[in-house]
Amino acid sequence: MESETLYNKKRKRALITGASRGIGAGIAIALAKEGYDLILVCRKSIEKLTEFQQDLELTYGVRCETYLCDVSDSDEVEKLFSVCGEVDVLINNAAISYVGLLTDMSVSEWQQVINTNLNALFYTCRQVLPGMIHRKSGKIINVSSVWGAAGASMEVAYSAAKGGVNAFTKALAKEVAPSHIQVNAVAFGVIDTEMNACFTKEEKQALIEEIPADRMGTAQEAGELVARILESPDYLTGQVITMDGGWI
Repeated sequence: MESETLYNKKRKRALITGASRGIGAGIAIALAKEGYDLILVCRKSIEKLTEFQQDLELTYGVRCETYLCDVSDSDEVEKLFSVCGEVDVLINNAAISYVGLLTDMSVSEWQQVINTNLNALFYTCRQVLPGMIHRKSGKIINVSSVWGAAGASMEVAYSAAKGGVNAFTKALAKEVAPSHIQVNAVAFGVIDTEMNACFTKEEKQALIEEIPADRMGTAQEAGELVARILESPDYLTGQVITMDGGWI
């Protein structure tokens, strides 16, 4: 775990998991534009994340901290929050996928998908909530997928985890609403990120042909949606907001 501790009390501090690439990086850029100080977390790409940190600080004048943390490991998450300080906004974005037949999936592969995509929300939320409840303020956004509601063949574990994210979001929102904490999820369709590298050009084109918008979404659009939700009225909570180009 690495850190350069910087804290400006005048700014909101947002912690983003899976921040080194894809949707996580898109969210980081969008929030930096809005003046958030950032806590950027990734599992292993610390050099890439540090370069990203420097670009954000130079371009947007915000302060960033970078940490290595495997959010599927509760002990590592506890260590992360013991050093990163108070968090005003938590973005649970880190996720992994497994594409293949359920019968070909090992128990350890199943557990890794569930631990990273669902259990990590429990690990992070239980760390930030005491402070948020004490301050009577806080926002949590969980990154989900359209497969959490519709289900995807060959992605059973991923779909199950994202369905759990949706239910987790709705239940937790009810639990912490009396403390003025908002909990929402964003369910994305096909976003053009490295997670889709497992698909061939032909498979990607077949997907695009099913999408009314006739294209994949971008990480920039994903980030902008998250930024807008953070600016929305506090009465918006417990929602799973879908952005999929009209696909599902």
